[in-house]
Amino acid sequence: MTTMTQTSARFREFKMPDVGEGLTEAEILKWFVQPGDTVTDGQVVCEVETAKAAVELPIPFDGVVHELRFGEGTTVDVGQVIITVDVAPGSEDEAPAPAPVQEPVDEPAAPAEEPKGRTPVLVGYGVAESSTKRRPRKGAAAPEAAAVAAAVQAELNGHGAPAVPAAPETPVARPLAKPPVRKLAKDLGIDLATVVPTGKDGIITREDVHAAAAPAGPVAAEAVAPSAPAPVVAEAPAATASARETRIPVKGVRKAIAQAMVGSAFTAPHVTEFVTIDVTRTMKLVAELKEDKEMAGVRVNPLLIIAKALLVAIKRNPEVNAAWDEANQEIVQKHYVNLGIAAATPRGLIVPNIKDAHDKTLPQLAEALGELVTTARDGKTSPAAMAGGTVTITNVGVFGVDTGTPILNPGESAILAVGAIKLQPWVHKGKVKPRQVTTLALSFDHRLVDGELGSKVLADVAAILEQPKRLITWA
Repeated sequence: MTTMTQTSARFREFKMPDVGEGLTEAEILKWFVQPGDTVTDGQVVCEVETAKAAVELPIPFDGVVHELRFGEGTTVDVGQVIITVDVAPGSEDEAPAPAPVQEPVDEPAAPAEEPKGRTPVLVGYGVAESSTKRRPRKGAAAPEAAAVAAAVQAELNGHGAPAVPAAPETPVARPLAKPPVRKLAKDLGIDLATVVPTGKDGIITREDVHAAAAPAGPVAAEAVAPSAPAPVVAEAPAATASARETRIPVKGVRKAIAQAMVGSAFTAPHVTEFVTIDVTRTMKLVAELKEDKEMAGVRVNPLLIIAKALLVAIKRNPEVNAAWDEANQEIVQKHYVNLGIAAATPRGLIVPNIKDAHDKTLPQLAEALGELVTTARDGKTSPAAMAGGTVTITNVGVFGVDTGTPILNPGESAILAVGAIKLQPWVHKGKVKPRQVTTLALSFDHRLVDGELGSKVLADVAAILEQPKRLITWA
């Protein structure tokens, strides 16, 4: 959904759209344009991360970037203006006054009144008031506090403590610093308002931030409480070379994972069953398929055969492919299988799914698995690709783990965990021989899957992997 407004015939606003399934906010990961850059219709201007995926946003008109409303790392509600564009550069229409670029902050700033006439206009179904914390507007900081902070920082930087000037006649302006410097200050826990700039035109440099983060000398420094109307003298804490703790804001994919796992674990009564099996014949089949001309150009691995085995087991036990509808007190039987594959990515765990996997041939399934993994690894999985799953496979064996008790993906009835395949002693045809062995674990929702049904599904998957020819006889 593309959202935009028009403030005048010359300047147009582009708002944060709902990029999928009713999401209410997104974090701006990266801007690809800056004020003054020329943009064209369809050009990607930024990358945002929702609770499900990273998405690139294209601008829906031509023009010159006039203003970026939010900095990188800021979480923005759907419906808020994120960029304004001059669609008629060179005309005599008066440009609107740029709003301060809002950067992410670690602590709430002192409340400040919004200027009149700046009430945001939202679109769509309406969005709650933004939770993004704004820095104080001009005039929000106490002049005395800023003056004392400047004196303290000058002393820390080794410039000597300047005389505290009289209260200025004009309000204190927002600190000037480039985005990388702002990120550095955030990482070090430094408030840019307390840093004395040494760069050209009053711009704060990286050296200024490092100087502010350096331990204080033998002279005790004075600190000012940021929200106090008058300066409060306190001992400056010494910065440590290596912190003992790191606090990471819970947002984006990690926040979605937390909410989904808690909701699933405390809503669906989980039951997990295990079986250890000999998959030597499956591994031989994988080796043979890699040499098959029909499988040329696609990736063949054990996960492919395991996925096909699960699809056959679901076909033999269709009642397992269902969902619990709490609102209507109904069990919803699914006559299709959207097979989810849990994938670990740099942004966290995601579960994209292969649509209508039950209808795919083995080469088609292999191709779909390859595309799914590549897209997830590149961070390009769309929200639509993660919606509508019915059952999931999680391959914990790639980490060398034997098994686990997987938590159901919300809205699904079962999840199959596959352990590492290892060469182990195994009784085969009455003799102990080295065989390829693995352990499977199936978790299911006991509200709609009884123990008998869950056991049959797991037993069928195991039987197919022990004797892959059952893919033909049972299918």
